[in-house]
Amino acid sequence: MTAAPDEPNRQAREAWDANARFWDERMGEGNDFVERLCWPALERLLGPRPGERILDVACGNGLTSRRLAAAGARVVAIDFSVPMIERARARTPAGSAVEYRVLDATDEGALLALGERAFEGALSNMALMDMAEVAPLFRALARLLRPESRFAFSVMHPAFNSPHARLYAEAEERGRDVVMHYGVRVDGYRSTEPARGFAIRGQPEAQFYFHRPLAALLAPAFDAGFVLDALEEPAFTEADRDDRRGPHWNNSTEIPPVLVARLRGPAGGR
Repeated sequence: MTAAPDEPNRQAREAWDANARFWDERMGEGNDFVERLCWPALERLLGPRPGERILDVACGNGLTSRRLAAAGARVVAIDFSVPMIERARARTPAGSAVEYRVLDATDEGALLALGERAFEGALSNMALMDMAEVAPLFRALARLLRPESRFAFSVMHPAFNSPHARLYAEAEERGRDVVMHYGVRVDGYRSTEPARGFAIRGQPEAQFYFHRPLAALLAPAFDAGFVLDALEEPAFTEADRDDRRGPHWNNSTEIPPVLVARLRGPAGGR
């Protein structure tokens, strides 16, 4: 088994530890990205069913874990940040069908200790780009999931929403009117050099972004035996647009900031 790069992984965990309280207070049970873009597509692609055992990978403050439990699933939710798991537990009602564990999703051995063929499905919401390495997770999921089970995940769209992307606004005069146009400029799409950034303005520490172009993101999944059988690119709509916000994802209605995909596990397992 190949261990994740230790130093970037350690620094990523330290940043999330430092940001846990701020992140939980700002995120709560969801923001625009969760409510409008990620969760509707994740729920549709995963299709959680009552009684299923679902693994929530890099669960953060547990907002998706609680939603899965509300759909009737039995959830094992993992995150490598102790403070974040503490926040998740504090938000989760007693008796909820969610079991939280501190576990690093880049640690293949620790993942496998959850039990081979123990899950009917898995989910990860906006987290794979926070991981120093994803191959150990995909290899482990191929063994943790029952044959042909599904893994649904959302990420910042690698082609448009990355440390190499810049939102912009342009004003066009049309007679007496001024029409605003919004877009994204991208450079460095193929670069996989880790970068630091702030997901929420004001958070205490910059977090790591491990940008991966689509091929680099999906290749480890294909190597582990998964097939891609669904993909969505949610974007905000004209109803979300507010020109007072200037260059903002809510105004870039033709460009998806999020990619949501479903992978199917090996038919006979690994």
